[in-house]
Amino acid sequence: MDHETPEDLLYTEDHEWLRREAAADEVTIGITDFAQEQVGDVVYLELPAKGTALTAGAPFGEIESAKTVAELFAPVSGELIASNVELEERPELVNESPYGDGWIVRVRISNADELDGLMDAEAYRAQLPED
Repeated sequence: MDHETPEDLLYTEDHEWLRREAAADEVTIGITDFAQEQVGDVVYLELPAKGTALTAGAPFGEIESAKTVAELFAPVSGELIASNVELEERPELVNESPYGDGWIVRVRISNADELDGLMDAEAYRAQLPED
């Protein structure tokens, strides 16, 4: 099965995606189509408060489904400027629209060089397991 992997995003080995926003130092982060399929129907997300400092590679929250609880890892370091509050009432948006309404957090990045360590869509697809 081919998983949706938008070309304009950056990706991590932990199956998070990152979209650069119009403000050069702001990014939106979510989980990939592959990740949402692996965890199953999302029932709850535990997310940090606005202003929380995130560290690249460190856990920043949890995503819970009927099957599992998985940690969310920060692709970059920075300050959390927004969590997707709609997910509190509708966590299924992560499954329905992982690259759209199911975004998870927005971050003001503190070190743009960390973006260089992320994968483009082609590299991300290449490391996904074969079906």
